Amino acid sequence: MNLVWFRNDLRVADNQSLKEACDADGDVIGVYFFDPRYYQESDFGMDLDVDLPFGKTGKFRAQFIREAIEDLSSHLKEHGIPLLIYHDAPHEVIPDLVKQYDIKHIYLQKEWTRDETEQEELLGEALYQLESKPKGHRFYDQFLYHPDDIPFKISQIPRVFTELRKKLEKESSVRAVVGIDGYHQKMPEIPDTEMPSLNDLGLETFEKDSRSAFPWNGGESSAWERLNHYFWETKKLQEYKQTRNGLVGTDYSSKFSAWLAIGCISPRQIYAQVKKFEDEITKNKDTYWLIFELIWRDFFKYVSLKHQEKIFALSGILEKEYDWKSSDRALDKWIDGETHEDFVNANMNEIAATGFMSNRGRQNVASYWSMHQKQDWRLGAAYFEHILIDYDVHSNYGNWMYNSGVGNDPRNRTFNIQSQADRYDSDKEYRNLWL
Repeated sequence: MNLVWFRNDLRVADNQSLKEACDADGDVIGVYFFDPRYYQESDFGMDLDVDLPFGKTGKFRAQFIREAIEDLSSHLKEHGIPLLIYHDAPHEVIPDLVKQYDIKHIYLQKEWTRDETEQEELLGEALYQLESKPKGHRFYDQFLYHPDDIPFKISQIPRVFTELRKKLEKESSVRAVVGIDGYHQKMPEIPDTEMPSLNDLGLETFEKDSRSAFPWNGGESSAWERLNHYFWETKKLQEYKQTRNGLVGTDYSSKFSAWLAIGCISPRQIYAQVKKFEDEITKNKDTYWLIFELIWRDFFKYVSLKHQEKIFALSGILEKEYDWKSSDRALDKWIDGETHEDFVNANMNEIAATGFMSNRGRQNVASYWSMHQKQDWRLGAAYFEHILIDYDVHSNYGNWMYNSGVGNDPRNRTFNIQSQADRYDSDKEYRNLWL
């Protein structure tokens, strides 16, 4: 028997771990863990001077993941593959599955940040105790440009995005998508498991806010519905660069980030669809700009892969020392949208009500927190980790470093927030919606 441990790769199409398992001898079963460590109050592993009033995963992302797991289970069943779901840590469950189902191989997406590597280390220790040990197979499957195909050693990843982008575009290529379309097995006789509720995870239930710019469900199905709408039904892709700094509504940008973050759709799949759109509809700076943003996403993953735990350090990857503050009162006022900047307040109200905020808004509230208020940037990053539907560890901490003068921005910029509000919300439509 082959076990696929699903992590942030919650899809059937273009999933290398799943394909490798299906190509191997033996039946396939899948497993997903709502690991309690992700749903507890935490110090985020940092030497913070304040007690954070929130845990790692909040209600918005947790519900999005629940929806994605339900959708994943449905898609797997079409191939005769059961999905086991546990509210437990992998090392507490997988050894029993190995013995019960005679699992010879475990397939999973390769991760490298702290919590994920600790999961694997604990599992490795537990599996070491078994008489018959399964073989592990790990795959980088979250990149647009695969690490084996880039013209750099990981230790030589450039500090500046443009240098990486130009080299990738000139010397690398994007791999073709893979699939298991022809695969079907007889469903193994395995007992059903139950998905934990939000209450089981220690979170409150909620109704989605009607004003949300991100009103969609989690899952592969929803990701493709969104792509088909944005590309093929409305053809909004052809004006993406012109509208991507919008603030109100569902179609000012692609909104793929949440599905990408947990792997309901892959960057390769989006890339392939952009190329198809360019062949069949139009090719312009707007269609290219979506690929440009996917490369930015790769960049932060490569920065994380290169610098490892430095992305969580106060001095960042630049090892720059600033006189940071850490005020509980300032954190509460920022989170509650009670600062002296109404544009910041509107954005903080939106994220608190919906778990989503525009890219333009994120840059402004981050600049306000770290550059205007001189507060420990990691407190802001930790709140985003908790609240965002589309939280991705690499992009989140990479962007926060970038906006706080300790990351990959050589200009160390500070946003003029009033000027930004006048430029992007001149009629106050956005602020009127959220204040």
